[in-house]
Amino acid sequence: MNFLRRRLSDSSFVANLPNGYMMDLQRPDSSTSSPVSPATERKHLQPPQASHSSSTSSSIFSSISSAMKQTTQAAAGLMDHSAGPAPPVAQKPKILLVIDDAHTDWAKYFQGKKVNGEFDIRVEQAEFSELNLAAYVMGGCMVDMQVMRNGTKVVRSFKPDFVLIRQHAYSMALGEDFRSLIIGLQYGGIHTVNSLYSIYNFCSKPWVFSQLIKIFNSLGPEKFPLVEQTFFPSHKQMLTTPNFPVVVKLGHAHAGMGKVKVENQHNFRDMASIVAMAKTYATTEPFIDSKYDIRIQKIGNNYKAYMRTSISGNWKANTGSAMLEQIAMTERYRLWADACAEMFGGLDICAVKAVHSKDGKDYIIEVMDSSMPLIGEHIEEDRQLIADLVVSKMTQLVITAGSTPSPLRPWPPQVQPVSMKSQTGPLLGQLSQPRPPPQGGPRQPQGSQPPRTNAPPQQRLSPQGQQPQSPQSTSPQQRSPGSPQQARSAAGSSPVQASKAGAFPPQQPRPPAQGRAPGQPSPMEMSKQQTTPHPHLNKSQSLTNSFSISESSQRGNATEDEAKAETIRNLRKSFASLFSD
Repeated sequence: MNFLRRRLSDSSFVANLPNGYMMDLQRPDSSTSSPVSPATERKHLQPPQASHSSSTSSSIFSSISSAMKQTTQAAAGLMDHSAGPAPPVAQKPKILLVIDDAHTDWAKYFQGKKVNGEFDIRVEQAEFSELNLAAYVMGGCMVDMQVMRNGTKVVRSFKPDFVLIRQHAYSMALGEDFRSLIIGLQYGGIHTVNSLYSIYNFCSKPWVFSQLIKIFNSLGPEKFPLVEQTFFPSHKQMLTTPNFPVVVKLGHAHAGMGKVKVENQHNFRDMASIVAMAKTYATTEPFIDSKYDIRIQKIGNNYKAYMRTSISGNWKANTGSAMLEQIAMTERYRLWADACAEMFGGLDICAVKAVHSKDGKDYIIEVMDSSMPLIGEHIEEDRQLIADLVVSKMTQLVITAGSTPSPLRPWPPQVQPVSMKSQTGPLLGQLSQPRPPPQGGPRQPQGSQPPRTNAPPQQRLSPQGQQPQSPQSTSPQQRSPGSPQQARSAAGSSPVQASKAGAFPPQQPRPPAQGRAPGQPSPMEMSKQQTTPHPHLNKSQSLTNSFSISESSQRGNATEDEAKAETIRNLRKSFASLFSD
């Protein structure tokens, strides 16, 4: 019945009931019945037929049952909706741009990998010649890509989150200068493997060789045997060379391009004329009759060493037929790779090329960066290592971006006071003395002193900012008259104190003259102790300490206006106490 009463209070439920049913439902409840007698009520409300009464009752209960079902279903649906887990929010994938030729499909090596376990990786692959970009100060870097895929031209524009560079950014061959794209990526703040700083520095082989010279001078010829090389900035300096045969390398090129073997002086002069036509620099190094070439590669923390022997008889081991095999990684080879991996801020991927001569000596001739070609039977493994390295670098960037505070974000307010306290704590401990009472308080006569106890004596600041010294004892923190602290305190006294010192009445002893040395105390200084302000405190703090502002003002609990008003009141009390004497 209570449920029925609650449903009757619902206007929508009552409106749906047939006419006359409301009276039948309200009859059992005396609180809602009319004031007439029950007999009269039964007389007026008696149904005309019994069949009509039974049908009316069944209709009422069916309406109540349907209403209860609707209410139960609505409540169950609300509970299911509130208790159910929220749908997962789809994370925006991170875009990885791989700059490499189409022979290697890098998308399959990143399939299923996630950045920080939550971001998918979307791989976009193109060559340097298929890219263009625009970089902005606030908008980052927008890359336009136009590639041919199965005879179809694909055009895309995107903002890369990371770039893997597997191609040379510069070569003196026609149409292979992509240094402007490297500058654009750096301008847009894009992170890469290897770093853009190292990629740009690797655009000149003599510049890279100069870093090898630094390592050679640091480690010595035994640990780091570097080939002897000569640099000529132009053809004018190419007059002769001490030994023949030599290998002349023109400008900046790759894969054996621009390398010529010169047998004698006449051929060397002809080579100088070619350098003049090329309008570039050149390097020369002695020709080494090699038994095989050595290559040590480093991908992250993985090392491999290979030996390549020419079969065709060409003096260039990378030209013609050659036999390649993997050799053991020795500590000496590991030292070479680790030393070269430290140049230009660090190389995540690098390779060192050396020549093993027929007399059993090794000569390091070159170092390569992330654009090095992969060789040997473990190419798939090396590509997987590069993919894992890139995912690790991208994860580090995501974690760093989420945890490092912005440089524009202010430091918490509690950091600076702690830092100042840690710096000035020892000095303040040495200068700590009992706090004097307010200057407006009662003044003790100079001839009589209150009884002394073991507690520190009560002291009061004098008009000059000095404290009376007890004749029985001297504070251990008291400085000598000629100490540097007193000299700095005398030189750095507040202008308010100086002006107040000049307003003394004639009967008061005047402050020492300006010509008096700081080490010569006056008669008044002999009987009073000077308060030495802390050298790290500014003038406002010295003024506050000298006039003894309340604890709440010194701790910063009061506002600035209240502190100023308190200072003015203390000044007035000080002048009143001076003239009252």
